[in-house]
Amino acid sequence: MKFSSESVGEGHPDKVADYISDSILDACLEQDPTSRVACETLVKSNMVTVAGEITTKARFDYNEVIREAIREIGYESEEDDPVFHADDVFINNFLTRQSPDIAQGVDAKAADGKETAEQGAGDQGIMFGYACNETPELMPAAIMYAHRILRKLATLRKGRAVDWLRPDAKSQVCIAYEDGKITHIDNVVVSTQHKESVSHKQLEEFIISEVIRQVLPHELLNGSTRYLINPTGKFVIGGPEGDAGLTGRKIIVDTYGGWGRHGGGAFSGKDPSKVDRSAAYMCRWVAKNVVAAGLADICELQVAYAIGYPNPTSIHVETFDTGKYPDARIAEAIREVFQFKPAQIVDQLDLLRPIYRHSTHYGHFGKPELPWELANRVEELKAAVEG
Repeated sequence: MKFSSESVGEGHPDKVADYISDSILDACLEQDPTSRVACETLVKSNMVTVAGEITTKARFDYNEVIREAIREIGYESEEDDPVFHADDVFINNFLTRQSPDIAQGVDAKAADGKETAEQGAGDQGIMFGYACNETPELMPAAIMYAHRILRKLATLRKGRAVDWLRPDAKSQVCIAYEDGKITHIDNVVVSTQHKESVSHKQLEEFIISEVIRQVLPHELLNGSTRYLINPTGKFVIGGPEGDAGLTGRKIIVDTYGGWGRHGGGAFSGKDPSKVDRSAAYMCRWVAKNVVAAGLADICELQVAYAIGYPNPTSIHVETFDTGKYPDARIAEAIREVFQFKPAQIVDQLDLLRPIYRHSTHYGHFGKPELPWELANRVEELKAAVEG
């Protein structure tokens, strides 16, 4: 069996849009932790458009936050006469306040037709969390390896190790399995934007030797591993100049690379009252603790919510026959140790902080600095499942 996952770099148009949205979210939360934010971004050519709903007491220069996000990604060089440049983009702002109909469902207040006075979910939907023991991060190998490649590329580009790398990039890693175990890496695909003057041969040799072989496990790369580097032959025009970018269009890159299921909701630009984001983080936290506790080698968790209602409408646990206990018993232990109401999720993970720009690039999972990556309920889970 073979399975592939892809990642995209900071300069990919969709990730530019995600980073702008999360930068605006963090700017709101930095001043007002009660901010309600749903910020969508469109980038194309020399234009940035933000739209959505924001209710906040925060006061800041939205244009400067947008330009700083673009600078941090790397679209600030004058050398290539770029179309998309932090200082020169035109910005259209179509942000309005959150709908009061949605607000009354989310707010911890009584309202006509609302069943409880508790904080409710910001929308209906299903969210998934996943963990497995393929990597130290307890994430599927293909997506983590794809992220590693682009992290390394960004480090080399920003450190000026070479002067021809540009911000837009994509990677893809195909893993070969036998009897459920990884045998080797079948192929690696890397496409990176570059300066016109660099030759394809020079670029190919550099990416293989200084990127791929530096970050992927040597024992999984063998004589049969294929390397497809900039397979179109040229990638000079990139970023928003080459393609439009939208917030929330890389949901598989952001999660498990297609290895775990996805409920369809995007993350970036949304404050934690939106369960699309916060409950997906919650599910990852729970699944990771289940695997870290040794209760299963694989754990996938699904929760579902109704807008305005605090309790999840369902919680489902699946360990794919790897559980050391029945799935029903593990589910009982999860309910005993973790709380799934939206307000409780926010409290348990301390989510009303400006931490979201750190989640935008190279996946929202597998980063030890983020609170939903802590394996800090292991002992409680063990006690609950054994009790």
